[in-house]
Amino acid sequence: MSVFVLVSGPFTDGSIWSAVAGRLRESGAEAHPVTLSRRPEADLETHVEELVRLIDSLAPPGESVLVGHDYAIHPVLGAADRRPERVARVVHLDAGMPQDGDTALALVPDPSVHDLLRAEGRPGPVPPPEPTQWQRWGSTEGLSTRQLELLSRQAAPQPPHTLTQPLRLTGAAAAVPTTGILCTAGGTTVELVEALVRTGPPQFRRLADPKVGFFELATGHWPMLSRPDELAEVLLRAAADEGRRLTVSEGESRSLRPFLLDAPERQRVRNGRVDLHLPEADGKTGEARGPWPAVLFVHGGPVPPDLVPAPRDSPFYLGYARCTAGLGAVGAVVEHRLHGITDYARAADDVAEAVELLRADPRVDGQRIALWIFSGAGLLAADWITAPPPWLRCLALTYPILAPLPGWGAVGPRFGPVGALHATDGTPPPLVLTRAGLETPQIAATVREFVTAARETKAPVEIIDVPHGRHGFETDEPTDEARDAVSRAVRTVLAHLERPV
Repeated sequence: MSVFVLVSGPFTDGSIWSAVAGRLRESGAEAHPVTLSRRPEADLETHVEELVRLIDSLAPPGESVLVGHDYAIHPVLGAADRRPERVARVVHLDAGMPQDGDTALALVPDPSVHDLLRAEGRPGPVPPPEPTQWQRWGSTEGLSTRQLELLSRQAAPQPPHTLTQPLRLTGAAAAVPTTGILCTAGGTTVELVEALVRTGPPQFRRLADPKVGFFELATGHWPMLSRPDELAEVLLRAAADEGRRLTVSEGESRSLRPFLLDAPERQRVRNGRVDLHLPEADGKTGEARGPWPAVLFVHGGPVPPDLVPAPRDSPFYLGYARCTAGLGAVGAVVEHRLHGITDYARAADDVAEAVELLRADPRVDGQRIALWIFSGAGLLAADWITAPPPWLRCLALTYPILAPLPGWGAVGPRFGPVGALHATDGTPPPLVLTRAGLETPQIAATVREFVTAARETKAPVEIIDVPHGRHGFETDEPTDEARDAVSRAVRTVLAHLERPV
């Protein structure tokens, strides 16, 4: 039978696994709940070394299943990277997928922790949550008031450097089988992961590797307390190499497929973070005939900083920008830095800077600008809804996320387009919303909330539906429905640019 090493998230210790460890031992497996060092000077490296020593002490080698919950996936991956030959499987229990160089802080959903650790001076330990504050760290569905109170009583401060020290990986554990256990009350489901594999950056295709399996638990972020029997059963099944596998089509990555509309190449000018695709010059003189109106395309996210190709170089955004230029407006794409859910403020600054750069370009009519925002960047629309400038003629949103998803507490209240509709002092710019009929439920719920708020506030919104389209439908096999939707959206946005004030 397998040997389970159970490592919990911040503030908690090995006692949180008591019920699960008991069930595993009853099945004949070994279970080793871990309490990581709580010394104030401890850092991520401290915790990695503690796990390596434990793994080295276990026999037989190669049978250990390392279970990392929340923050603990960082030291678990660090230990597996150093002892891959002794690890049978790594289990991500409602945890992220950190890469080399990532810090745990990037995935901390509580914004107050970011403020604390970024304050001037030497940060002290992060205090554990009060009973009513645990929901800042994840869904508390399934936990009673008594359990929340017990969590707080048994919790200890988290050493600050465990959250801020980068994880260092060599890739040695890349061949170790992996299981993801998703707690669906937090909003993450296998369906959502599938959408990420299908439409996201090529790096996510590794989630479709046969060595990667998935399970769902219909509970909140602490299943070892809310569903110990179910969690123990799932861990045993994971050790037996069960779990749902994801598949993607062979061949070229969907993100590299040609754009679904004919979009001939146009003159392209790079200026900092912004690429401008220009309409055709005068046929006789060869000179620009501008100034032209412009559409600034804001790519989705979060995306890794080393994404290849970068969004503005991908066929997807090149296609949108070239189509726009072909119809007589500048198609611009901004390379913003939305690399994690804590980066929305930085990304918003990048977009604002790009807009000013675009408006200052002599080839652009600075009084006729549209913003076109995609997917996870949809939250950036809030600023432009709350205080719309007079030159913003249109705000287009394509399969956007329009409210922070469950577990995205670190985003903060500023980036809530639904609330922005109610908070705006004036009338928002005309809104063009493209909806995917087969959208993932979590994202679709935010869109429905936004549409309801738009109706209540009488915001001017035009909806373009793609009934058979999924999130990122432009990168699926092209259909007449998808082509018509994109063509209609482009022409609708440009029509708003041509209307007089």
